[in-house]
Amino acid sequence: MTVREGRGQGDVSTGISIIIPALDAAASLHRTLARLGVAGDRPAVHEIIVVDGGSRDATRDIARAGGARVIPSLAGRGRQLAAGAAAARGEWLLFLHADTALDPDWSLHVERFIGAPDNRDRAAVFRFALDDDAPAARRLERIVAWRVARLGLPYGDQGLLIARELYHRIGGFAPLPLMEDVDLIRRVGRDRLVVLECRAVTSAARYARHGYFVRSLRNLLCLGLYFGGVPPRMIIRLYG
Repeated sequence: MTVREGRGQGDVSTGISIIIPALDAAASLHRTLARLGVAGDRPAVHEIIVVDGGSRDATRDIARAGGARVIPSLAGRGRQLAAGAAAARGEWLLFLHADTALDPDWSLHVERFIGAPDNRDRAAVFRFALDDDAPAARRLERIVAWRVARLGLPYGDQGLLIARELYHRIGGFAPLPLMEDVDLIRRVGRDRLVVLECRAVTSAARYARHGYFVRSLRNLLCLGLYFGGVPPRMIIRLYG
């Protein structure tokens, strides 16, 4: 049901638009969508949008089978996130990576957050977790929790829940090839950021492939270069 007109963004409907950028994500997308359920089954979820950056595997078929609407985009996570937000019709936007699965009770935490009127001027993220039993995974989770608590700096693998109006007011995702999450969260601001008591469990495949220490050090170096003014198009060569 359309309840109000967006400011230059088309019809706005009640509920949440879940936006997932994907590129060759067939190995993980099914798990992500299965945890979300089908749009309409969850009272608060209006639609699920998978923004495909030109996948050569079964990503698009898996997305449609999981009840998502698929829209094409040029590759690049910032560009894909922005395209998904532009196509979304929900009053709230939930951005989620294709290799991240929320805890089963995620909708309770989300509905509680969006039900508080003051939160229309805030944004929320989930607690970071990895799908690995290794001690190194638990150490990294603690480091991320410290970074978010002390610096107010979550990454995109913690998801982002934000009112559509606030998202557009702060300028939305920039079409960056990297650091699009840091760029947006800095505009949200630490004082407007809430961490939900619910996990976003992300695949640890990248850490297992490169090693926890090497991958974490590379991420930290990329972040330092970004804050030092190096353009993301150059940093992405190091990020891999």
